[in-house]
Amino acid sequence: VQLQACGGGLVQAGGSLRLSCAASGSNFRINIMGWYRQAPGKQRELVAHITSGGGPNYGDSVKGRFTISRDNAKNTVYLQMNSLKPEDTAVYYCNLFTLSRREYWGQGTLVTVSS
Repeated sequence: VQLQACGGGLVQAGGSLRLSCAASGSNFRINIMGWYRQAPGKQRELVAHITSGGGPNYGDSVKGRFTISRDNAKNTVYLQMNSLKPEDTAVYYCNLFTLSRREYWGQGTLVTVSS
């Protein structure tokens, strides 16, 4: 399974960005798909993930500002990020858990929020 993420970039505080991550490959079924992030000097943390049944889960720091959604037909997950803050600056990693309990990571996309 390969994960292709895109949509990162530079934005001013208060702005918005949309990340997308598409999964490709053969013989896999998605269970949970989502995003983690890692800022310099910090541990990787959950941003948001969404289950196969559609239930989202968000990290406390992004609740009310970020929205995760999923297109099952395209094996793609989206992260709409609004009201961005400088502390949202990080490398964002797409993450996938399959029904067979295998985990995959994307290559990471950098989000930089300027103050």
